[in-house]
Amino acid sequence: MMNLKKLDAPINTTTIDKNLIDAPTSNIYEAISIISKRAGQINSEIKKELLEKLDEFATYNDSLEEIFENKEQIEVSKFYEKLPKPHALAVQEWLEDKIYYRNTQDNTEV
Repeated sequence: MMNLKKLDAPINTTTIDKNLIDAPTSNIYEAISIISKRAGQINSEIKKELLEKLDEFATYNDSLEEIFENKEQIEVSKFYEKLPKPHALAVQEWLEDKIYYRNTQDNTEV
């Protein structure tokens, strides 16, 4: 699981130097493809973690009278809404050289 409290990615959109993005691969398209795949992984991890936490508050009663707003559930949801987006997290990991990737075309591991 990711440590969501120690994330250092921007919450708002920021401009990043293209040369910083494509430096590890010398190919902007390859770099974006790698970042995109990592963003998908991050999104899945966050979604799984959120659903697990929300499931702790779930009530399995279909009665309309039983539906109420659970304060803890709302707080958990707000926490996850305020997190940086998965693509921002993936870009930050890329810039910090925290993403492992390899080029299967030339069998070179990076």
